[in-house]
Amino acid sequence: MLMLALGAFFGAFRSRRDLVLENLALRQQLAVLRRKHPKPRIGAIEKLFWVMMRRFWTEWRQTLHIVDPDTIVRWHRAGVRLYWSCISRRQVHGGRKPTSRELRDLIFRMVADNPTWGAPRIHGELKMLGFDICERTVLHWMRKAPRNPEPAKRWAAFLSNHREAIAAMDFFTVPTLTFGVLYCFFVIAHDRRRILHFNIARHPTIAWVSQQLREAFPFDSAPRYLIFDRDTTFSTETVKTVGTLGVKAVRTSIKSPWQNGIAERFVGSCRRDLLDHVIALNERHLKRLMTEYVRYYHDDRTHLGLDKQTPADRKPVEQTSAAGKVVAMPRLGGLHHRYDLAA
Repeated sequence: MLMLALGAFFGAFRSRRDLVLENLALRQQLAVLRRKHPKPRIGAIEKLFWVMMRRFWTEWRQTLHIVDPDTIVRWHRAGVRLYWSCISRRQVHGGRKPTSRELRDLIFRMVADNPTWGAPRIHGELKMLGFDICERTVLHWMRKAPRNPEPAKRWAAFLSNHREAIAAMDFFTVPTLTFGVLYCFFVIAHDRRRILHFNIARHPTIAWVSQQLREAFPFDSAPRYLIFDRDTTFSTETVKTVGTLGVKAVRTSIKSPWQNGIAERFVGSCRRDLLDHVIALNERHLKRLMTEYVRYYHDDRTHLGLDKQTPADRKPVEQTSAAGKVVAMPRLGGLHHRYDLAA
């Protein structure tokens, strides 16, 4: 009687919403228990019901009798995992909408037509045309714009048309066994790929480079143009020395070795033909090796850029009979050979 009295007392202060929810929870449990199965089974709808009751009613534990409250929590967590797994399977493209191919082609066209324009200028023109695009997106596609081949074509045409009046100079490093790294300086002519001068130094200075240039072009034999990169050794003093020899200095752009391709190709050939197969002991040894290689490079080695000819204009045999004997003459200690007909 006391418990009934207390229940009636506290029930008078409960809201109508709590009473309706409690009545609904009890009726749902009774419906489950009235099923004719040997053991009442709780279906997906009942599970969803109790998950929603837990979500919106704070006193749901007081009326729960058919399962443990932790089971409701486990159902809730399983439902959350199922929800997010279904969401993750959907291919939802977030962020801004992709840039159309037509707009990208227009950006590439503006970059090609206006080499001095930056992203703000191109973005402004696109806004005037009514395109809704971000400036950072314009900058992104500007960096992927194909390079204009016209400057490279003009430079290649200049080198081809003036090859008799062009020479180039450059450095490359060679590790040695006793003296560390040595620097090899060379000057090469563009017309027949001839090495006009080379020398070896441990620590090349500006004065040393100037002296090498005077030795490379004696008696008014200097070309019209001399191409070299922006190495720190090739300073303004070097440019002045080149000017006193009556030569016009042409410095390549930053990080553009292709503009001095003849010199870079000689460096690659020298490494592949000689330096990758020998160990230079000291400065004297390296100079002897380079002297032999330059002789082989001029007299014996055929060049693709010279239509399979040699810089020293090696004369080919006019006609060879099948019975003729071919002899091999070793070059560079047997690394390479020259082949001729036996006398």
